[in-house]
Amino acid sequence: MGAITAAGNPRSARQESEGSAQHRQADAPVVIIGAGMGGLAAAITLAARGVEVLVLERAAVPGGKVRVLESGGRPVDAGPTVFTMPWVFESLFADAGADFHRSLQPEPMERIAHHGWQDGSELDLFSDLEASAEAISSFSSAPADAQRFLRFMAQAERTFSTLKSSFLEASKPNPVSLSWRAGVAATLAIRPFQRLMTTLEGQFEDPRLRQLFGRYATYCGASPYQAPATLMLVAHVEQMGVYRLPGGMVSLAGALADLAVASGAQIECGVDVVDVRRRAGKGFEVITGDERVLVAERVIANADAGAIADGVLGDTCASVVAPVSVADRSLSAITWVMSAEARGRPIDHHNVYFSRDYAAEFHALQRERRMPSDPTVYVCAQDRPFPAEASGPTDERLLCLINAPPTGDLHSLDQRELNRCEENMFRTLENCGVALTPTASSRITTPTGFQALFPGTGGNLYGRASHGWQATFRRPANRTRLPGFYLAGGSVHPGPGVPMAAMSGRLAAQALLADSTSRFQYRPTATAGGISMP
Repeated sequence: MGAITAAGNPRSARQESEGSAQHRQADAPVVIIGAGMGGLAAAITLAARGVEVLVLERAAVPGGKVRVLESGGRPVDAGPTVFTMPWVFESLFADAGADFHRSLQPEPMERIAHHGWQDGSELDLFSDLEASAEAISSFSSAPADAQRFLRFMAQAERTFSTLKSSFLEASKPNPVSLSWRAGVAATLAIRPFQRLMTTLEGQFEDPRLRQLFGRYATYCGASPYQAPATLMLVAHVEQMGVYRLPGGMVSLAGALADLAVASGAQIECGVDVVDVRRRAGKGFEVITGDERVLVAERVIANADAGAIADGVLGDTCASVVAPVSVADRSLSAITWVMSAEARGRPIDHHNVYFSRDYAAEFHALQRERRMPSDPTVYVCAQDRPFPAEASGPTDERLLCLINAPPTGDLHSLDQRELNRCEENMFRTLENCGVALTPTASSRITTPTGFQALFPGTGGNLYGRASHGWQATFRRPANRTRLPGFYLAGGSVHPGPGVPMAAMSGRLAAQALLADSTSRFQYRPTATAGGISMP
């Protein structure tokens, strides 16, 4: 049975001292660097097959970008907050003989999100497609926009259906293989060469609807003015179901880590990997910050691909990953974790309050690499919707987020700049009719803070920005040209987001297993159920 331990604690009976305590060496068939969604998914997939796996995590707890901060003595989700595509985790849990729904008890949400504008208008989107169309009919200045919405959603569904098996679940495709799998006509029908905002301008008359659906590009840290129209598939993904996890998103990370351990994996937290070197003969030496040398047959790196290219794992790994320039980085963010009283117009679990000029906002972020003076604000009210029997607390847990340029390694916001950003954020909310009164000190994370959490990224949160039709294909594959070295996480194929990062871990593990069928001596496992390899 595996275990989650702190750095330096005994890991297994196989760990032996070689010389000083700072130069220990242990054999592990597979070492996974990083216990984010991709690393944990890979660990579960491999451990359920009986492969011995050691996961090394730099942070104090597993989860990667899924993390919590405290405000007012209560934990608040401070990373991803939107949970979709539960079937990815249903399959992952089933492979390890567990039940995802029993473990996490996800609750489908009737209201996908609440949207507000500074002219006082509001629009809710619902899990019921017709309910959303009815809301748009009442909201839009153009009577035909409700029908246009239904046509747009049908196109989003076709886009998702075309790409699901041919791209998202496939080993790293290229334009030719994608067209072969999906068919040339189907591939061209999803408008891969058109930009998202161009499609939306031809779809909706009401500019607020263009702004609303353009925001889906930011799920990949991209600008809707540069992202491909294929990102409209995010609208269909949300329409299929947005879920609330009663324990918050961090409960997903905890459940995945527990499942990995129950399947036989070892997880060590507080371990910084500083170098990965090829060994003479075969395999790798994984060097940790406390000067341990771990010998592994194969390595999966759940780390930002651009950071790997910059050398965070040493020169050997850097040589097989293409660098990502500052201009090609995805967006960063400034986040405020707070306990606050919310007054004014009602808010829901997921809320978006838009800037007056979306084009100007993204021009500041992407072209000028500065904070916009009028930002769009996302608010996650973690405790909502309140239980029917509750009147609601006087203060509640909130995460507020605005987009920021990914320059945390180049420029650190001083206190005056940060104060201005906070004032602009609160002003957008107030102009949309929402007043927040913090009841405890806010925990603020800037691009520089994200750079400290994830070195080598500049604070970007999604890897390479999804700009232009080629960007998707420029993300690294899960299998690299360095034999035995694999990649997982939101910066590699198939892309960013909690379920996609988990899919990347599965793909990396599957590639490793395919390359290792005749090499590994699998240990027996008592885990119920089996693993199905697509």
